Amino acid sequence: MNKLMGFYELKALSLPTVKWSEFTPETNLNDSILWTIRTALYKGNDYNLPRLVGVTAKEAYNEGVKIYQRIKDNGLCICYPYFIADVSGTVRIEQQRTIIEAVMGDLWNLVTDGKRDITVIVDNNEREVSGDEAFLAKEEDEILNYAKLLRGKYRRDLAEGREIYLEWSYAYDCSVNKEPKGQRYIIFYEMRIA
Repeated sequence: MNKLMGFYELKALSLPTVKWSEFTPETNLNDSILWTIRTALYKGNDYNLPRLVGVTAKEAYNEGVKIYQRIKDNGLCICYPYFIADVSGTVRIEQQRTIIEAVMGDLWNLVTDGKRDITVIVDNNEREVSGDEAFLAKEEDEILNYAKLLRGKYRRDLAEGREIYLEWSYAYDCSVNKEPKGQRYIIFYEMRIA
């Protein structure tokens, strides 16, 4: 499952996910919010693709048109409202265990910079923690409940040795000045099965 398939899968599941849509030159972006533009290929290597994060509607539109023109035959240019990440992380669901890694702020702090505030490994109901034990005190049960839901839905994939990988954040909507607004919520924005 590549990035594009993961976007469709997240949309079909009961997990809270980004409200993405396909971007084309005819797309109208609301200028009262900030936007994220991403690239998703139909097939092939879909890591480190062009993207623009947390920019005005005008910037997102201009870059979106460029990306669309480059990839229109090989994938989709997608857009969704930008959010401010409070806590972010990954969940890896294996046949016998679930591994949660989390970091304060944006997911890039974890996956690009290698920072990590906590790792939680749940293996046959035994829990092992590395890092700040209190870091996910409020969020861990909710994340594990989503993992349990996916474990049931994809049990055949797991039995065949595949893993489910998700990226998530507890986030806020934001103003055009990048100030948090509204209630904090969990959101999933990438899913892969490999």
